[in-house]
Amino acid sequence: MRDYAAPLETLIEEFKKLPGIGSKSAQRLAFHIIRTSRNEAEKLAQAILQLKEAIHYCSICNNITDVDPCRYCTDPSRDRSMICVLEEPHNLISIEKTREYHGLYHVLLGVLSPLQGIGPDQLKIKGLMDRVKTGEVKEIILATNPNVEGEATALYLSKLIKPLEIRVTRIAMGVPVGGDLDYADDVTVSKALEGRRDF
Repeated sequence: MRDYAAPLETLIEEFKKLPGIGSKSAQRLAFHIIRTSRNEAEKLAQAILQLKEAIHYCSICNNITDVDPCRYCTDPSRDRSMICVLEEPHNLISIEKTREYHGLYHVLLGVLSPLQGIGPDQLKIKGLMDRVKTGEVKEIILATNPNVEGEATALYLSKLIKPLEIRVTRIAMGVPVGGDLDYADDVTVSKALEGRRDF
């Protein structure tokens, strides 16, 4: 026998699929939706549907955007000689918040993880190499997370790019090993960018 009515149980199960949401949080969210007005619930549902319809990946850097190419790739004031390589689109905001970096970005949409079956072909590496080979890029900043997978990915990219005689740097370890850019404060990320080193 179910604990809740079928529609409520379904909503709780869907909330539990979200990252960081366990059973208790899912129940709280579902009961919150019950307490809101129909209008508020429809606004939430509509916002989710609009997001799914309007957001896609930039054809150049793989950032999430509602226009293609994204605003970073089309901004004429950005330094086109530098590309900061990131794991996921949400990492870009951590770099932007520092107001220290003014170059371009490239999002890999993941990291190398042989145990999960993620190899170079599953990442957006080819697009990065195509951009590097244009001759305009002078430096690649590897800003993958400082964990095993992030380090392995940075090392792999370094070995691909260095023969092209382009400077390859790695963000400094102001971000703690095993940490995540999303949880680093602005000053830490800023110092990590300033202290980047050749890789």
